[in-house]
Amino acid sequence: MAASTASQIIDAVGGAGNVTSLTHCATRLRFELVDAGKVDQHRLETMKGVLGAVPQSGNRYQVVIGGAVASMYEEIMHLPQMASMGGAAASKESGSGAMSNADVKAAARAKGRGKVAWLDSFFEYLADSFRPILGVLLGASIIIALVNLFISLGVIANDEANTSLMFIKAIWKGVFYFLPIMVAYNASKKLKVDPWLGGSIMAMLMTPQFAALSDAKTWGDAVHCVENATLGTTDCTATVFGLPMQLSDYSGNVFVPLMMAAVLALVYHGLKKIIPDSVQLVFVPFFSMIIVGALTAFIIGPLGVWVGNGLGVILAWMNSYAPFVFAIAIPLLYPFLVPLGLHWPLNALMLMNIQSMGYDFIQGPMGVWNFACFGATAGVLFISIRDKDKEMRQTSIGALAAGLLGGVSEPSLYGIHLRYKLVYKRMLIGCGVGGVVIAVLGWLFPSVVASGESVRGVTTTAFAFTSLLTVPVFDRMWVYGISIAVSFAVSMALIVMLDYRTPEQKAEVLARVAQEEADRKLEAAAGSGSAETPAAVSEAAAPAGSPAAVPDDAPAAPATPAEPAEPAESTVNAPVAGHVISLDETGDPVFASRALGEGVGIQPTDSTVVAPVSGVLQTVAETGHAFGITTDDGVEVLVHVGIDTVKLNGEGFTVAVKANQRVNAGDTLATVDFDKVREAGYSTTTLMTVLNTAALAGVTPRTGVDVAAGDPVLDIQH
Repeated sequence: MAASTASQIIDAVGGAGNVTSLTHCATRLRFELVDAGKVDQHRLETMKGVLGAVPQSGNRYQVVIGGAVASMYEEIMHLPQMASMGGAAASKESGSGAMSNADVKAAARAKGRGKVAWLDSFFEYLADSFRPILGVLLGASIIIALVNLFISLGVIANDEANTSLMFIKAIWKGVFYFLPIMVAYNASKKLKVDPWLGGSIMAMLMTPQFAALSDAKTWGDAVHCVENATLGTTDCTATVFGLPMQLSDYSGNVFVPLMMAAVLALVYHGLKKIIPDSVQLVFVPFFSMIIVGALTAFIIGPLGVWVGNGLGVILAWMNSYAPFVFAIAIPLLYPFLVPLGLHWPLNALMLMNIQSMGYDFIQGPMGVWNFACFGATAGVLFISIRDKDKEMRQTSIGALAAGLLGGVSEPSLYGIHLRYKLVYKRMLIGCGVGGVVIAVLGWLFPSVVASGESVRGVTTTAFAFTSLLTVPVFDRMWVYGISIAVSFAVSMALIVMLDYRTPEQKAEVLARVAQEEADRKLEAAAGSGSAETPAAVSEAAAPAGSPAAVPDDAPAAPATPAEPAEPAESTVNAPVAGHVISLDETGDPVFASRALGEGVGIQPTDSTVVAPVSGVLQTVAETGHAFGITTDDGVEVLVHVGIDTVKLNGEGFTVAVKANQRVNAGDTLATVDFDKVREAGYSTTTLMTVLNTAALAGVTPRTGVDVAAGDPVLDIQH
């Protein structure tokens, strides 16, 4: 019986004994390991049900599952070998018998991070302070979108006297008004402080009593207020205990609770060290509320408001005076910020902009990136349907649904984009084009905010996940709609036209799909008792125009009066002069597994690579390291020059042909500077395989000999 995916994952990370703790977030399993060096990364990345594997700083590791992560986590935790790990980890973290999803979060993604521990911790702190409330933020943003849509259609009257509208507004305004309390709760929990204590201290600044301190009529000379013409607000200062206290509206603020929780953690853990255990329950919260409450009201709160407003003003200046740079830079930066977890500060700024200025201008360009991302996924879906790639079709459908309906990009990023790096080259063009469109239209048709000010770009008064459902929350909705449509269409078109895979990745998929189709037909024939023979099944699975394979153990066909025809034979020649070796000796596990068909490796002694057969060039890699040729009788040959030479980006390769060109055996395909390849640290072994080996009667290599370019090295039986 085949092992379950859950048990395969545990085996691939080094076994249960190598796991010290395991939790999960929305899409990923998060492991704390004894030794991260024991992880079999390749096995994880090629495992069915796993979208990706991401090593992190230290011995932390992420396995990307997608929407089914919760059920996969439960399956793993119920494995017999995980019983002791689960209880130990849970009690260690929470003191209870089970861990919640947010108890332990892995460090920032290792790519681009992990070298500076405090920076890793900072971004993880930001992420975990927001991640648990993304659901309610998404729910509130959809409510806002629907309300705006109904108002624009005239279904709801935009009237302050409309009690129904006021009630609906209360639903979503409650989320953003009390957002500081939610952030304080999560931030405190992340820092192992009683989260209710953090929430209570932040709530203090949002009480009617604190708000009443700004009423100069009530307190007389104890309160002094000044009009801020720049922001259109009133700044008040009250004298409390003989000290000046700057008063602010903290509703919707996110910087203050983040700063407050950090100070609270220092005070809280310090008090626990000096206060006896028997009275900690009473006196740790008591002193924490007094000390941190006072510090927040007098210092942390005003400082947090100043920091948030300052960052918002800087970005607003850029949006006003360099709108083209701003509108193009945001979509081009986000594809790199999100995988590294560095987008959280910008999310905080969006919320701060809405709280301080009443609108945000970052989310419009951010939406351009999101829809470029979803467009690339749509292109992958199109290709997967065309190629009958069931696995990728399922992955891309789920990722596209999560993106278009929820505005969530992680399933696309981890399930597809980061696994197939060519996606980024296509997607970034979509990001850039969409950025140009929103920059131009935003300049020509600026938004008018509530204060009557004209603002360049697309604005919104709500924090919205940029999905199809939230398009109505944007001012100048048509500008936003055109921009995201362009970015989506460009990314999708480039993926469809140029593909998202390297030639060898494409060949591997096509070979796998062909084998799966052949296996399916064989199983169907065997299960139904059909008279259809394996030879007929192989013929159905073979590419059009190619004779079918007849397995050695196939039953003999009924005798006919005619003499059976002799099987046709042909040869495939060496694409380069050198010593011929078996695929097993090449050092490349993919080719050695025969996933790309039977073939040979040649250790070259000449720099000219020629066509091994006559036919049409189906693929010519941009980097010149791979060529795919289909002969007139249906034999599909792949020539791969060197191992991992795609990383040279074409340096040292001079290509003499182009895709869809017809070539004759012996025609020059490319000239390669093999000395440069060796100097770069890559193997020069040139691999050649017959991709549709499974559809042929036989492919026999001639190894262990020295050959000149054009000498036969593979015997083909049709």
